[in-house]
Amino acid sequence: MSGNRDAAWFAEKLNDRTIRGIALETSALIRAGALPVGTKLPPIRDLAFALGISPATLSEAWSELRRQKIISGRGRNGTWVSGDRFVAKPARLASVGDYGHDALNLTAAVPDIRLLPKLEAAMAYGASAENLNSYERSRILPELEEQVRKTWPYEPEAFLATNGGYNAVYTLINALVMPGATVAIEDPTGMRLLDILEDRGARIIPVKCDEEGPLPPSLEEALKYRPVAFIFQPRIHSVTGQSVSAARMAAIAAILRDKDTLIVEDDGIADISTAPRHSMGHLYPDRVIHILSYSKTHGPDLRLAVLSSSRAIVDQIQSYRSFSSGWTSRILQAAVAWLLRDEATAACLDRARQIYLERRAGLIDALGERGVEARHGGGLCAWIPVSSEPFAMVTLAARGIAVHPGAKFSILPSSHLRVATANLSERRKEVADAIALAAVHT
Repeated sequence: MSGNRDAAWFAEKLNDRTIRGIALETSALIRAGALPVGTKLPPIRDLAFALGISPATLSEAWSELRRQKIISGRGRNGTWVSGDRFVAKPARLASVGDYGHDALNLTAAVPDIRLLPKLEAAMAYGASAENLNSYERSRILPELEEQVRKTWPYEPEAFLATNGGYNAVYTLINALVMPGATVAIEDPTGMRLLDILEDRGARIIPVKCDEEGPLPPSLEEALKYRPVAFIFQPRIHSVTGQSVSAARMAAIAAILRDKDTLIVEDDGIADISTAPRHSMGHLYPDRVIHILSYSKTHGPDLRLAVLSSSRAIVDQIQSYRSFSSGWTSRILQAAVAWLLRDEATAACLDRARQIYLERRAGLIDALGERGVEARHGGGLCAWIPVSSEPFAMVTLAARGIAVHPGAKFSILPSSHLRVATANLSERRKEVADAIALAAVHT
Protein backbone atom coordinates (compact mmCIF):
# COMPACT_ATOMS: atom_id res chain seq x y z
CA MET A 1 0.00 0.00 0.00
CA SER A 2 1.21 3.52 -0.77
CA GLY A 3 -0.36 5.08 2.33
CA ASN A 4 -3.65 6.18 3.78
CA ARG A 5 -5.74 9.36 3.78
CA ASP A 6 -7.95 9.95 6.79
CA ALA A 7 -11.49 11.29 6.78
CA ALA A 8 -10.41 14.81 7.75
CA TRP A 9 -8.11 14.99 4.71
CA PHE A 10 -11.02 14.05 2.40
CA ALA A 11 -13.35 16.53 4.11
CA GLU A 12 -10.96 19.33 3.16
CA LYS A 13 -10.63 18.19 -0.46
CA LEU A 14 -14.22 17.32 -1.40
CA ASN A 15 -16.47 20.32 -1.92
CA ASP A 16 -19.41 18.79 -3.79
CA ARG A 17 -21.15 16.42 -1.38
CA THR A 18 -23.54 14.86 -3.92
CA ILE A 19 -23.07 11.30 -5.19
CA ARG A 20 -21.85 12.51 -8.58
CA GLY A 21 -19.73 15.27 -7.06
CA ILE A 22 -17.93 12.93 -4.66
CA ALA A 23 -17.23 10.45 -7.46
CA LEU A 24 -15.94 13.13 -9.83
CA GLU A 25 -13.77 14.95 -7.27
CA THR A 26 -12.31 11.72 -5.90
CA SER A 27 -11.45 10.48 -9.38
CA ALA A 28 -9.82 13.87 -10.08
CA LEU A 29 -7.67 13.50 -6.93
CA ILE A 30 -6.64 10.04 -8.12
CA ARG A 31 -5.72 11.23 -11.61
CA ALA A 32 -3.76 14.16 -10.13
CA GLY A 33 -1.70 11.76 -8.00
CA ALA A 34 -2.99 13.02 -4.65
CA LEU A 35 -4.40 9.52 -4.10
CA PRO A 36 -1.82 7.11 -5.56
CA VAL A 37 -2.67 3.56 -6.56
CA GLY A 38 -2.70 1.46 -3.39
CA THR A 39 -4.00 4.19 -1.08
CA LYS A 40 -6.47 2.81 1.45
CA LEU A 41 -9.66 4.85 1.77
CA PRO A 42 -11.29 5.67 5.14
CA PRO A 43 -14.19 3.53 6.39
CA ILE A 44 -17.49 4.65 4.91
CA ARG A 45 -19.07 5.60 8.23
CA ASP A 46 -16.06 7.69 9.29
CA LEU A 47 -15.84 9.53 6.00
CA ALA A 48 -19.61 10.06 5.74
CA PHE A 49 -19.59 11.62 9.22
CA ALA A 50 -16.69 13.92 8.29
CA LEU A 51 -18.46 15.00 5.10
CA GLY A 52 -21.81 15.48 6.83
CA ILE A 53 -23.65 13.08 4.54
CA SER A 54 -25.35 9.72 4.92
CA PRO A 55 -23.33 6.50 4.53
CA ALA A 56 -25.75 5.52 1.75
CA THR A 57 -24.75 8.59 -0.31
CA LEU A 58 -21.06 7.78 0.04
CA SER A 59 -21.68 4.12 -0.77
CA GLU A 60 -23.34 5.13 -4.05
CA ALA A 61 -20.37 7.35 -4.95
CA TRP A 62 -17.92 4.56 -4.15
CA SER A 63 -20.04 2.13 -6.21
CA GLU A 64 -19.65 4.42 -9.21
CA LEU A 65 -15.85 4.45 -8.85
CA ARG A 66 -15.82 0.70 -8.25
CA ARG A 67 -17.82 0.18 -11.43
CA GLN A 68 -15.22 2.22 -13.29
CA LYS A 69 -12.44 0.00 -11.87
CA ILE A 70 -10.88 3.03 -10.14
CA ILE A 71 -11.29 1.64 -6.61
CA SER A 72 -11.53 -1.94 -5.37
CA GLY A 73 -12.55 -3.89 -2.28
CA ARG A 74 -15.31 -3.53 0.24
CA GLY A 75 -16.39 -4.73 3.68
CA ARG A 76 -13.89 -5.68 6.36
CA ASN A 77 -10.93 -5.72 4.00
CA GLY A 78 -11.41 -2.04 3.25
CA THR A 79 -11.38 -0.11 0.00
CA TRP A 80 -8.34 1.15 -1.88
CA VAL A 81 -7.33 2.94 -5.06
CA SER A 82 -6.74 0.37 -7.80
CA GLY A 83 -6.43 2.50 -10.93
CA ASP A 84 -5.74 6.04 -12.04
CA ARG A 85 -7.62 6.04 -15.33
CA PHE A 86 -10.82 4.66 -16.76
CA VAL A 87 -11.65 3.75 -20.33
CA ALA A 88 -15.34 3.03 -20.76
CA LYS A 89 -16.10 -0.24 -22.52
CA PRO A 90 -19.38 -1.97 -23.28
CA ALA A 91 -18.49 -5.12 -21.34
CA ARG A 92 -20.73 -7.57 -23.19
CA LEU A 93 -20.04 -6.25 -26.67
CA ALA A 94 -16.31 -5.86 -25.99
CA SER A 95 -16.05 -9.51 -24.92
CA VAL A 96 -16.87 -10.77 -28.42
CA GLY A 97 -13.87 -12.80 -29.55
CA ASP A 98 -11.91 -13.06 -32.78
CA TYR A 99 -12.86 -16.51 -34.02
CA GLY A 100 -10.61 -16.63 -37.07
CA HIS A 101 -11.39 -17.01 -40.78
CA ASP A 102 -12.14 -20.72 -40.60
CA ALA A 103 -14.87 -20.48 -37.95
CA LEU A 104 -18.54 -20.30 -38.81
CA ASN A 105 -19.36 -17.12 -36.91
CA LEU A 106 -23.00 -17.08 -35.83
CA THR A 107 -22.57 -14.45 -33.11
CA ALA A 108 -23.65 -11.31 -34.99
CA ALA A 109 -27.39 -11.00 -35.66
CA VAL A 110 -26.84 -8.69 -38.62
CA PRO A 111 -28.60 -8.47 -41.98
CA ASP A 112 -27.36 -10.31 -45.05
CA ILE A 113 -25.80 -7.51 -47.06
CA ARG A 114 -26.97 -9.23 -50.27
CA LEU A 115 -30.57 -8.61 -49.15
CA LEU A 116 -30.21 -4.89 -48.46
CA PRO A 117 -31.46 -2.28 -50.96
CA LYS A 118 -29.05 -0.46 -53.25
CA LEU A 119 -28.16 2.98 -51.91
CA GLU A 120 -26.62 4.78 -54.88
CA ALA A 121 -29.72 6.63 -56.04
CA ALA A 122 -30.87 7.31 -52.47
CA MET A 123 -27.52 8.80 -51.49
CA ALA A 124 -27.40 10.94 -54.62
CA TYR A 125 -30.83 12.26 -53.72
CA GLY A 126 -29.74 12.81 -50.12
CA ALA A 127 -26.96 15.13 -51.28
CA SER A 128 -29.66 17.64 -52.28
CA ALA A 129 -31.45 17.52 -48.91
CA GLU A 130 -33.33 20.56 -47.71
CA ASN A 131 -31.17 23.00 -45.70
CA LEU A 132 -28.04 20.97 -46.43
CA ASN A 133 -24.89 21.99 -44.49
CA SER A 134 -26.82 24.28 -42.17
CA TYR A 135 -25.75 24.31 -38.52
CA GLU A 136 -29.38 24.58 -37.49
CA ARG A 137 -30.08 21.78 -35.00
CA SER A 138 -33.17 20.40 -36.69
CA ARG A 139 -34.90 17.42 -35.12
CA ILE A 140 -36.05 15.68 -38.29
CA LEU A 141 -36.35 16.56 -41.97
CA PRO A 142 -39.97 17.33 -42.93
CA GLU A 143 -39.90 14.85 -45.82
CA LEU A 144 -38.66 12.04 -43.56
CA GLU A 145 -41.30 12.85 -40.96
CA GLU A 146 -43.96 12.79 -43.68
CA GLN A 147 -42.95 9.26 -44.74
CA VAL A 148 -42.54 7.98 -41.19
CA ARG A 149 -45.99 9.18 -40.11
CA LYS A 150 -47.69 7.04 -42.77
CA THR A 151 -46.96 3.80 -40.91
CA TRP A 152 -46.22 4.97 -37.37
CA PRO A 153 -48.33 3.01 -34.84
CA TYR A 154 -49.81 6.14 -33.22
CA GLU A 155 -49.95 9.94 -33.65
CA PRO A 156 -47.15 11.42 -31.55
CA GLU A 157 -46.52 15.05 -30.69
CA ALA A 158 -42.92 15.06 -31.92
CA PHE A 159 -40.33 13.04 -33.84
CA LEU A 160 -36.55 12.98 -33.64
CA ALA A 161 -34.06 11.45 -36.08
CA THR A 162 -31.08 9.80 -34.36
CA ASN A 163 -27.85 8.12 -35.42
CA GLY A 164 -29.22 4.59 -35.16
CA GLY A 165 -31.35 2.64 -32.72
CA TYR A 166 -28.76 2.12 -30.00
CA ASN A 167 -27.77 5.77 -30.27
CA ALA A 168 -31.41 6.63 -29.60
CA VAL A 169 -31.47 4.46 -26.47
CA TYR A 170 -28.06 5.71 -25.28
CA THR A 171 -29.07 9.33 -25.76
CA LEU A 172 -32.45 9.08 -24.06
CA ILE A 173 -30.98 7.13 -21.13
CA ASN A 174 -28.33 9.78 -20.57
CA ALA A 175 -30.84 12.59 -21.04
CA LEU A 176 -33.62 11.20 -18.85
CA VAL A 177 -32.15 8.68 -16.38
CA MET A 178 -29.94 9.80 -13.52
CA PRO A 179 -26.95 7.64 -12.54
CA GLY A 180 -28.04 5.06 -9.99
CA ALA A 181 -31.71 5.26 -10.96
CA THR A 182 -33.76 2.08 -11.31
CA VAL A 183 -34.69 0.82 -14.79
CA ALA A 184 -36.88 -2.20 -15.56
CA ILE A 185 -36.09 -4.17 -18.70
CA GLU A 186 -37.32 -7.42 -20.18
CA ASP A 187 -35.11 -10.43 -19.62
CA PRO A 188 -33.46 -11.57 -21.81
CA THR A 189 -32.74 -8.43 -23.79
CA GLY A 190 -30.18 -6.96 -26.16
CA MET A 191 -26.70 -7.13 -24.68
CA ARG A 192 -25.97 -3.60 -25.85
CA LEU A 193 -29.02 -2.35 -23.96
CA LEU A 194 -27.56 -3.88 -20.80
CA ASP A 195 -24.17 -2.33 -21.60
CA ILE A 196 -25.81 1.10 -21.93
CA LEU A 197 -27.66 0.77 -18.62
CA GLU A 198 -24.60 -0.52 -16.78
CA ASP A 199 -22.48 2.31 -18.19
CA ARG A 200 -25.05 4.75 -16.82
CA GLY A 201 -24.86 3.05 -13.44
CA ALA A 202 -28.55 2.17 -13.49
CA ARG A 203 -30.03 -0.37 -11.11
CA ILE A 204 -31.42 -2.98 -13.51
CA ILE A 205 -34.60 -4.84 -12.58
CA PRO A 206 -35.34 -7.81 -14.89
CA VAL A 207 -38.83 -8.52 -16.18
CA LYS A 208 -39.26 -12.16 -17.15
CA CYS A 209 -40.80 -13.02 -20.51
CA ASP A 210 -42.56 -15.89 -22.28
CA GLU A 211 -43.56 -16.39 -25.91
CA GLU A 212 -46.12 -13.55 -25.68
CA GLY A 213 -43.83 -10.95 -24.14
CA PRO A 214 -43.15 -9.56 -20.66
CA LEU A 215 -44.96 -11.49 -17.93
CA PRO A 216 -47.50 -9.29 -16.09
CA PRO A 217 -46.66 -10.63 -12.59
CA SER A 218 -42.95 -10.01 -13.20
CA LEU A 219 -43.65 -6.48 -14.41
CA GLU A 220 -45.83 -5.80 -11.37
CA GLU A 221 -43.01 -6.98 -9.12
CA ALA A 222 -40.49 -4.79 -10.96
CA LEU A 223 -42.73 -1.74 -10.54
CA LYS A 224 -42.50 -2.08 -6.76
CA TYR A 225 -38.95 -0.69 -7.14
CA ARG A 226 -40.38 2.45 -8.79
CA PRO A 227 -38.29 2.33 -11.97
CA VAL A 228 -37.94 5.56 -13.90
CA ALA A 229 -38.25 3.61 -17.15
CA PHE A 230 -39.40 0.27 -18.54
CA ILE A 231 -37.66 -0.85 -21.75
CA PHE A 232 -39.06 -3.58 -23.96
CA GLN A 233 -39.29 -4.69 -27.59
CA PRO A 234 -42.94 -4.83 -28.64
CA ARG A 235 -42.65 -6.16 -32.17
CA ILE A 236 -39.84 -8.69 -32.65
CA HIS A 237 -37.56 -9.40 -29.74
CA SER A 238 -34.01 -9.06 -31.03
CA VAL A 239 -32.83 -12.05 -28.94
CA THR A 240 -35.69 -14.54 -28.79
CA GLY A 241 -37.49 -13.70 -32.03
CA GLN A 242 -40.85 -13.56 -30.22
CA SER A 243 -43.46 -10.81 -30.56
CA VAL A 244 -45.67 -9.23 -27.92
CA SER A 245 -49.24 -10.39 -28.49
CA ALA A 246 -52.12 -7.92 -28.57
CA ALA A 247 -53.56 -9.43 -25.40
CA ARG A 248 -50.22 -9.17 -23.58
CA MET A 249 -49.78 -5.58 -24.78
CA ALA A 250 -53.18 -4.73 -23.29
CA ALA A 251 -52.26 -6.42 -20.00
CA ILE A 252 -48.97 -4.52 -19.80
CA ALA A 253 -50.75 -1.25 -20.57
CA ALA A 254 -53.23 -1.87 -17.76
CA ILE A 255 -50.42 -2.47 -15.26
CA LEU A 256 -48.68 0.76 -16.32
CA ARG A 257 -51.86 2.86 -16.31
CA ASP A 258 -51.47 4.67 -12.99
CA LYS A 259 -47.66 4.80 -12.95
CA ASP A 260 -45.29 7.58 -13.95
CA THR A 261 -42.71 5.20 -15.43
CA LEU A 262 -41.32 6.12 -18.85
CA ILE A 263 -42.18 3.45 -21.42
CA VAL A 264 -39.45 2.84 -24.00
CA GLU A 265 -40.57 0.74 -26.99
CA ASP A 266 -37.55 -0.41 -28.99
CA ASP A 267 -38.37 -1.68 -32.50
CA GLY A 268 -34.86 -2.55 -33.64
CA ILE A 269 -35.72 -5.30 -36.13
CA ALA A 270 -38.44 -3.13 -37.71
CA ASP A 271 -40.05 -4.31 -40.96
CA ILE A 272 -38.11 -7.56 -41.11
CA SER A 273 -40.97 -8.56 -38.82
CA THR A 274 -44.21 -9.97 -40.17
CA ALA A 275 -45.95 -8.73 -37.02
CA PRO A 276 -47.84 -5.43 -37.19
CA ARG A 277 -46.46 -2.34 -35.50
CA HIS A 278 -48.10 -1.51 -32.21
CA SER A 279 -47.49 0.90 -29.37
CA MET A 280 -48.90 2.23 -26.11
CA GLY A 281 -48.31 5.73 -27.42
CA HIS A 282 -52.03 6.30 -28.03
CA LEU A 283 -52.68 5.53 -24.35
CA TYR A 284 -49.72 7.27 -22.72
CA PRO A 285 -48.41 9.84 -25.23
CA ASP A 286 -46.77 11.89 -22.48
CA ARG A 287 -44.38 9.09 -21.42
CA VAL A 288 -44.02 6.62 -24.29
CA ILE A 289 -40.81 6.80 -26.34
CA HIS A 290 -41.15 4.69 -29.48
CA ILE A 291 -38.00 3.90 -31.48
CA LEU A 292 -37.79 2.47 -35.01
CA SER A 293 -34.39 1.64 -36.52
CA TYR A 294 -33.65 1.39 -40.24
CA SER A 295 -30.27 -0.36 -39.85
CA LYS A 296 -31.47 -3.96 -40.24
CA THR A 297 -33.90 -3.20 -43.07
CA HIS A 298 -32.27 -0.49 -45.18
CA GLY A 299 -28.59 -0.54 -44.23
CA PRO A 300 -26.38 -0.26 -41.13
CA ASP A 301 -24.28 2.48 -42.71
CA LEU A 302 -27.32 4.72 -42.96
CA ARG A 303 -26.96 5.03 -39.16
CA LEU A 304 -30.53 6.16 -38.83
CA ALA A 305 -33.45 5.62 -36.48
CA VAL A 306 -36.48 7.72 -35.61
CA LEU A 307 -38.04 8.10 -32.19
CA SER A 308 -41.29 9.70 -31.14
CA SER A 309 -42.63 11.04 -27.86
CA SER A 310 -44.13 14.12 -26.30
CA ARG A 311 -42.62 17.49 -27.24
CA ALA A 312 -41.30 17.88 -23.71
CA ILE A 313 -39.41 14.58 -23.80
CA VAL A 314 -38.06 15.14 -27.32
CA ASP A 315 -36.87 18.59 -26.21
CA GLN A 316 -35.00 17.00 -23.29
CA ILE A 317 -33.34 14.42 -25.53
CA GLN A 318 -32.44 17.04 -28.13
CA SER A 319 -31.01 19.29 -25.42
CA TYR A 320 -28.65 16.48 -24.36
CA ARG A 321 -27.65 15.92 -28.01
CA SER A 322 -26.59 19.56 -28.20
CA PHE A 323 -23.47 18.59 -26.25
CA SER A 324 -22.35 16.44 -29.20
CA SER A 325 -23.61 16.01 -32.77
CA GLY A 326 -26.68 18.20 -32.35
CA TRP A 327 -28.49 16.68 -35.32
CA THR A 328 -28.49 13.65 -37.61
CA SER A 329 -27.08 14.03 -41.11
CA ARG A 330 -29.64 15.55 -43.46
CA ILE A 331 -28.08 13.58 -46.31
CA LEU A 332 -28.90 10.30 -44.54
CA GLN A 333 -32.37 11.47 -43.51
CA ALA A 334 -33.24 12.44 -47.07
CA ALA A 335 -31.79 9.17 -48.37
CA VAL A 336 -34.02 7.15 -46.04
CA ALA A 337 -37.04 9.25 -47.04
CA TRP A 338 -36.25 8.40 -50.67
CA LEU A 339 -35.96 4.69 -49.84
CA LEU A 340 -39.30 4.72 -48.02
CA ARG A 341 -40.96 6.07 -51.16
CA ASP A 342 -39.16 3.69 -53.53
CA GLU A 343 -41.17 0.70 -54.83
CA ALA A 344 -38.03 -1.33 -55.65
CA THR A 345 -36.82 -0.93 -52.06
CA ALA A 346 -40.19 -2.11 -50.75
CA ALA A 347 -39.98 -5.20 -52.97
CA CYS A 348 -36.41 -5.83 -51.77
CA LEU A 349 -37.57 -5.68 -48.15
CA ASP A 350 -40.47 -8.06 -48.86
CA ARG A 351 -38.02 -10.59 -50.32
CA ALA A 352 -35.55 -10.20 -47.44
CA ARG A 353 -38.32 -10.64 -44.86
CA GLN A 354 -39.35 -13.96 -46.41
CA ILE A 355 -35.78 -15.26 -46.71
CA TYR A 356 -34.93 -14.39 -43.09
CA LEU A 357 -38.10 -16.14 -41.97
CA GLU A 358 -37.22 -19.27 -43.98
CA ARG A 359 -33.64 -19.38 -42.71
CA ARG A 360 -34.67 -19.09 -39.09
CA ALA A 361 -37.53 -21.58 -39.46
CA GLY A 362 -35.21 -23.99 -41.26
CA LEU A 363 -32.85 -24.14 -38.29
CA ILE A 364 -35.70 -24.46 -35.77
CA ASP A 365 -37.24 -27.30 -37.79
CA ALA A 366 -33.88 -29.06 -38.14
CA LEU A 367 -33.32 -28.79 -34.39
CA GLY A 368 -36.80 -30.16 -33.71
CA GLU A 369 -35.99 -33.21 -35.85
CA ARG A 370 -32.96 -33.76 -33.60
CA GLY A 371 -34.89 -33.45 -30.36
CA VAL A 372 -34.03 -29.83 -29.52
CA GLU A 373 -37.16 -27.79 -28.93
CA ALA A 374 -36.86 -24.10 -29.78
CA ARG A 375 -39.60 -21.62 -30.57
CA HIS A 376 -40.52 -20.47 -34.03
CA GLY A 377 -40.62 -16.72 -34.48
CA GLY A 378 -38.96 -14.06 -36.58
CA GLY A 379 -35.95 -11.81 -36.82
CA LEU A 380 -32.29 -12.51 -37.36
CA CYS A 381 -31.48 -15.07 -34.67
CA ALA A 382 -32.77 -17.96 -32.57
CA TRP A 383 -32.86 -18.49 -28.80
CA ILE A 384 -32.07 -22.13 -28.13
CA PRO A 385 -32.35 -23.88 -24.74
CA VAL A 386 -29.39 -25.99 -23.57
CA SER A 387 -28.54 -27.90 -20.40
CA SER A 388 -25.26 -26.06 -19.81
CA GLU A 389 -24.06 -22.93 -21.56
CA PRO A 390 -20.32 -23.58 -20.92
CA PHE A 391 -20.57 -27.15 -22.20
CA ALA A 392 -22.52 -26.06 -25.26
CA MET A 393 -20.08 -23.26 -26.08
CA VAL A 394 -17.06 -25.59 -25.84
CA THR A 395 -18.78 -28.29 -27.88
CA LEU A 396 -19.63 -25.87 -30.68
CA ALA A 397 -16.20 -24.22 -30.59
CA ALA A 398 -14.57 -27.64 -31.05
CA ARG A 399 -16.56 -27.93 -34.28
CA GLY A 400 -15.59 -24.47 -35.49
CA ILE A 401 -18.93 -22.82 -34.74
CA ALA A 402 -19.14 -19.58 -32.74
CA VAL A 403 -22.35 -18.47 -31.01
CA HIS A 404 -23.20 -16.30 -28.01
CA PRO A 405 -24.04 -17.71 -24.58
CA GLY A 406 -27.40 -16.62 -23.27
CA ALA A 407 -25.74 -15.08 -20.21
CA LYS A 408 -24.67 -12.09 -22.33
CA PHE A 409 -28.32 -11.15 -22.78
CA SER A 410 -29.56 -11.68 -19.25
CA ILE A 411 -28.88 -10.68 -15.68
CA LEU A 412 -30.76 -13.76 -14.49
CA PRO A 413 -29.39 -17.32 -14.65
CA SER A 414 -29.49 -18.50 -18.27
CA SER A 415 -29.31 -21.82 -20.11
CA HIS A 416 -29.55 -20.76 -23.73
CA LEU A 417 -27.56 -20.05 -26.87
CA ARG A 418 -28.19 -17.02 -29.08
CA VAL A 419 -27.57 -18.19 -32.66
CA ALA A 420 -27.59 -15.75 -35.59
CA THR A 421 -29.63 -17.12 -38.51
CA ALA A 422 -29.80 -14.26 -41.01
CA ASN A 423 -26.77 -15.49 -42.97
CA LEU A 424 -27.24 -19.21 -42.27
CA SER A 425 -28.31 -21.24 -45.29
CA GLU A 426 -25.91 -23.83 -46.79
CA ARG A 427 -24.57 -25.21 -43.48
CA ARG A 428 -27.86 -25.40 -41.61
CA LYS A 429 -27.82 -29.19 -41.10
CA GLU A 430 -24.23 -29.10 -39.86
CA VAL A 431 -25.14 -26.42 -37.32
CA ALA A 432 -28.25 -28.31 -36.21
CA ASP A 433 -26.19 -31.49 -35.70
CA ALA A 434 -23.63 -29.62 -33.61
CA ILE A 435 -26.24 -27.85 -31.48
CA ALA A 436 -28.03 -31.15 -30.87
CA LEU A 437 -24.78 -32.53 -29.44
CA ALA A 438 -24.15 -29.36 -27.45
CA ALA A 439 -27.64 -28.97 -26.03
CA VAL A 440 -27.60 -31.97 -23.70
CA HIS A 441 -24.99 -32.21 -20.95
CA THR A 442 -25.23 -35.33 -18.80
